Amino acid sequence: MTDFAPAFLGMFESLRMGPTFARGRRDERAGHVRSLTVSSSLAVALVRGPDDAVAFRSRVAVRAFGAADWARVESALVQEARFVAGLLDGRMPAGIEAVFAGAGLTLLPLSLDEVAMDCTCERWPMPCVHLAATVYALARAFEADPFEVFTWRGRHRDELLMRLRRLREEAAVNAAEMADSAKTANQSETSPPEESPLIDPDDPDAFWGRSLDLGESADQSMSGGRSDALLDQLDPPRLGHHGRPLTEVLRPAFRQLADTPGVGRTD
Repeated sequence: MTDFAPAFLGMFESLRMGPTFARGRRDERAGHVRSLTVSSSLAVALVRGPDDAVAFRSRVAVRAFGAADWARVESALVQEARFVAGLLDGRMPAGIEAVFAGAGLTLLPLSLDEVAMDCTCERWPMPCVHLAATVYALARAFEADPFEVFTWRGRHRDELLMRLRRLREEAAVNAAEMADSAKTANQSETSPPEESPLIDPDDPDAFWGRSLDLGESADQSMSGGRSDALLDQLDPPRLGHHGRPLTEVLRPAFRQLADTPGVGRTD
């Protein structure tokens, strides 16, 4: 049986009802527990011993953990890959009791104050031999399928695995996002963005990007036949007007100057 099964059985055996539990162990091993059903907070068995004319129904109940309890446990489980891997593989991982203890819980009851029992045989004292057989059958069921323990405490196998998978996926996504954020932050620190220098409108060299003899260039451009050729010789300024480059805004004005008598010509 699992590591905690002996403690679970020892809780009942501590009642000093040795003959009753010895008989219950024999009946369970002999197959006199005809059925056992485990649900949230309740384990129900039908037991018919060799001296019984009919089968009796025995019940062992515990408190099922609430949603908040399970949320704490599941959050702790996904932090240890071995716990999730073992549960997904259908095994009870070693040390899982510590996870429940960290959440202020015990996976299996360790005190008779946490357990309620009854049997339709109504024999006294309780627990009767049918309940004793049920306790051993329950411990064997926990050994064969550890998820029966979780079911008894209020979390079915499918729901537990679904929530563990989802939490693990969320943790992976969060880790990836944090890594991307850290990478972006590092790049920002090591490579600060370049800022364009401010333009001084009173500095022609800074405005046009280079020194320019406007009189000479104008004479050369106009003597070549195109009055707006000067604009093609300039470095494009970083200014515009309503989305249009400044050179295109000025081009009609240069062409009009060429048509004005006496402008741009030397005799």
